[in-house]
Amino acid sequence: MPSVSYASGNATLHDEIAEFDLMIKAIVEELAPELVARNSIGHNGAALLLLTAGINPDRLKKSEASFAALCGVTPVPASSRKTIRHRLNRGGDRAANGALHLIAIGRLRADEKTRAYVAGRVAEGHSKLEVIRILKRYIAREVYGVIICRHREINASRFVAY
Repeated sequence: MPSVSYASGNATLHDEIAEFDLMIKAIVEELAPELVARNSIGHNGAALLLLTAGINPDRLKKSEASFAALCGVTPVPASSRKTIRHRLNRGGDRAANGALHLIAIGRLRADEKTRAYVAGRVAEGHSKLEVIRILKRYIAREVYGVIICRHREINASRFVAY
């Protein structure tokens, strides 16, 4: 059986990926540089969140809670008679949810305030998964504020009278 070298195919694929990453970075930097300036939000995560917002503009008009539901980070009641708790939402845009999850994990690793917050919530009796759900909800609120502010800026600049 002859041996086949895939080195040239892999190099081409890596070049294409690098090219697309540069395109994504340029687009995100132009559309929402404030988003990438936030803690632990990278260009790919920002692009996913911007896509989610762009595909569903009607959800942006309602409220930040509507955007959080779109991203699948709203609390879902999972209480029994004795305990009151919420579970992770399995609905919504899974890519946006994944982006929020990566941002939350990044902040958990790099941000001292986030670590202290998580430690405090765990000390209160919350599970780590519950605290990550709460972090994702907080990040969705933060991202919504940046996106809606930028959306208003872009719309205001489009309709400038000459």
